[in-house]
Amino acid sequence: MTRRVRRTAIRGIALVALLATVASCSALGGKEQAPATNSNSNSSSGPVEKSKITLGVIPVVDTASVYIAQKKGYFKEQGLEVELKTIQGGAAGIQLVVGGELDFTFGNWVSFIAAQAKDNAKNVDGLKLIADGYQAKPDMFLILADGGSAIKSAKDLAGKTIAINTFNNIAELTAKATLEAANVDVSTVKFKEMAFPDMQAAVQNKTVDAAFMVEPFITRAQRAAGQIKVLDAASGPTDNIPIAGYGTSGKFAKENPKTVAAFQRAMAKGQADAADRPTVEPLIVEYAKVDKETAGLVHFGAFPTTLDATRLQRVVELMKTYKMLPKDIDVKSMIIQPSGS
Repeated sequence: MTRRVRRTAIRGIALVALLATVASCSALGGKEQAPATNSNSNSSSGPVEKSKITLGVIPVVDTASVYIAQKKGYFKEQGLEVELKTIQGGAAGIQLVVGGELDFTFGNWVSFIAAQAKDNAKNVDGLKLIADGYQAKPDMFLILADGGSAIKSAKDLAGKTIAINTFNNIAELTAKATLEAANVDVSTVKFKEMAFPDMQAAVQNKTVDAAFMVEPFITRAQRAAGQIKVLDAASGPTDNIPIAGYGTSGKFAKENPKTVAAFQRAMAKGQADAADRPTVEPLIVEYAKVDKETAGLVHFGAFPTTLDATRLQRVVELMKTYKMLPKDIDVKSMIIQPSGS
């Protein structure tokens, strides 16, 4: 046997042995080693189906992570060009998603859950929750009254009119829960709908008796108009309550899974960065149109980086208590978790 023939025979024997080893592993339930792949290599990675997307936002502290992701290029890194459109509240944003005018929207969890329970998004395969946004902490969800009025505590709100940004949302839910905890008959309280930027003036000119505000409007009303805290709506039964996040339609999610996954990755970075106050303060000045001093005084909530079904189910239970749900909802079925989580 020549040297060349001998080498060929040895290589053939080695190949047979390798194939036999692989077959043996397979028979025993083992796996052959897969080639190394990119950590993002999955069904939701790769070029997005829709690179230009529209996102509904409210110019409040709650949405700071969006502006961070935009400014730091996190959306761009994921192949997304995001057009931001201002909405008055979650319910309005959801209507625009259902109507196809928005691809994604920020909104309070109450509005998302209520719309799903009422089948308002049935023609677009329901609503899907894709990223958490904001969770309550003390003094960032307040009912304020004029400093010169007779309203000094929660009990003084009985029979009064309170401004909220939209009906049947997280503001109304938490207001009712905390008013009741303070022994106020909520059936005597009237809620009046108006945008957050209009509330300070409405309290001053007595269009309403009090207003349910969020930051930075709370701090601005306290500093500029001497308005006072009457009730912390994120206390007692609503302590640490999940407030809001981001969603889309089931139809959009089904047709654009890579776009949704890209949005989730960008938002996860934005949410993580939003925990750093020095990063957020200058952005508030820019997008919420408040002065630097006010931005430095606002009270922040928490910016969760993951969607937790158990935490969100707490909102469902409160909604059931205050008859804000026509039927029960398992919020877990609405959530699209980021790939790999």
